[in-house]
Amino acid sequence: MHPKKALKWVIFWISIALAFNAGVYYFLGQQKAIEFLTGYIIEESLSVDNLFVFLILFKYFKIAPHHQRRVLNWGIVGVIILRGIFILLGSALISNFGFILFIFGAILIYSGYNMAFGKEKEIHPEQNKVLRLFKRFYKVTTEYQGDHFFIKRDGVNYATPLFVCLLVIESTDVVFAIDSIPAIFAITTDPFIVFSSNILAVLGLRSMYFLLAAIADKFEFVKKGVGIILFYVGIKMLIPMVFPGYHIPVFISLIVILSVLALSVLISIIQNKRNSAKSS
Repeated sequence: MHPKKALKWVIFWISIALAFNAGVYYFLGQQKAIEFLTGYIIEESLSVDNLFVFLILFKYFKIAPHHQRRVLNWGIVGVIILRGIFILLGSALISNFGFILFIFGAILIYSGYNMAFGKEKEIHPEQNKVLRLFKRFYKVTTEYQGDHFFIKRDGVNYATPLFVCLLVIESTDVVFAIDSIPAIFAITTDPFIVFSSNILAVLGLRSMYFLLAAIADKFEFVKKGVGIILFYVGIKMLIPMVFPGYHIPVFISLIVILSVLALSVLISIIQNKRNSAKSS
């Protein structure tokens, strides 16, 4: 997909989310609308980190651009199913075990700090535990067979590298959900708001990927910004537990998140201009 076309689709999906938010405001009120918008922005921010990993995986498996769409389409279906399961599980845990919020907050603070200030971890798809387990029970070809995930050769079923890439993407999303789901529960525990903000953020993943693929190297500080957002959300989740009666209003969180994102983009742009000036 051409970057300009991808940008149009990104704008389309954001417009759908904003229209849905207007509906939430009309039927459920201002507070729920702010919760939805804040949750949606958090999920979109975390999706950027997801997509950076997708870029690496597609390069590693040497997936041709015209096959990436198929992998992304099925990947998004898998992500929606997995997120739904995690949200239901998270809601059940919070309803029955209130202390789980403390664990969620600690996870967010740890993940946010590592993302913002820790060293960049190298990704080794061949060491993926799900992939290694899959290879023990299913044969995998070394060559691609068009856009097929599976083929049959001499009566034996084989998975192609295309499916292997999809499998690694889905298993990787499980890891990302460990940050993503607690982050939205820090904003609201309303299952409807949690699920709708997650799903609407995920639906625009494919077009956002093709846009990000063209500009990924120009926004190097966005990931650090996302880490700071995670750290902040973790603190927000812990404050009522450590100091009963105190909490950060959701609209304040919305302002903080938007400010951090805007600042990280601005710093990235300034840094790019400096780098361009040095190289010229």
